[in-house]
Amino acid sequence: MQLTVREASQFLNVSEATVVRWIKQRGLPAQQVGGRYRFHRAELLEWATANRVKVSLEMFDRFETNEEAVPTLAEALEAGGIHYQVEDTSKDRALRALVEVLPLPDGIDRELLLRLFLARESFASTAIGDGIALPHVRNPIVLHVARPMLTLCFLKRPVDFGAADGKPVHVLFSSICPTMRSHLQMLSRLSYALHDARFKEVVTRQGKREEILQEVRRIERQEAS
Repeated sequence: MQLTVREASQFLNVSEATVVRWIKQRGLPAQQVGGRYRFHRAELLEWATANRVKVSLEMFDRFETNEEAVPTLAEALEAGGIHYQVEDTSKDRALRALVEVLPLPDGIDRELLLRLFLARESFASTAIGDGIALPHVRNPIVLHVARPMLTLCFLKRPVDFGAADGKPVHVLFSSICPTMRSHLQMLSRLSYALHDARFKEVVTRQGKREEILQEVRRIERQEAS
């Protein structure tokens, strides 16, 4: 399902005029269909995360009609794992190290997945600033897994990802999901969490596993209240 300008404005919590201006001035991804702008939700979420625009999770859920159960961000992070001191010497090596620790099902071609990650980076950097990147392929990773998983890797040494703010990357988030809907849900929840100062602080200083999960659960309790 693609979004209209009106739906995108509700999703981004801005006016329709601002959405149109962002298309022209800030590279907000959109396609013209019959003379009208249309937006792909995954691209909209990625752009909002990279440009530090807080999205409306309520509006996102309203657009979804599928009753598929999606785990919380904390549950997905526990399933995907948090890894420290991940070896790297370059962006390519960092992505290879990420692919090696992803909890992929047996039979998945990790070399092919790495090439897809690298192809996405050659198109545009997945760094979102402040030393954080969200590596993914051009089409979201949808694999035969039992549930959505979010993997967090802390690199041993920061590496250049070509971030807009010029800062080297030392934090990688990557999701593996069984459906497009669950991928979008994970991305929207992660985007929302990265706007929380306390969560972002504990991530950027590479806090302990339980400390990170505690902050995620706090955000989710606040969202639910």
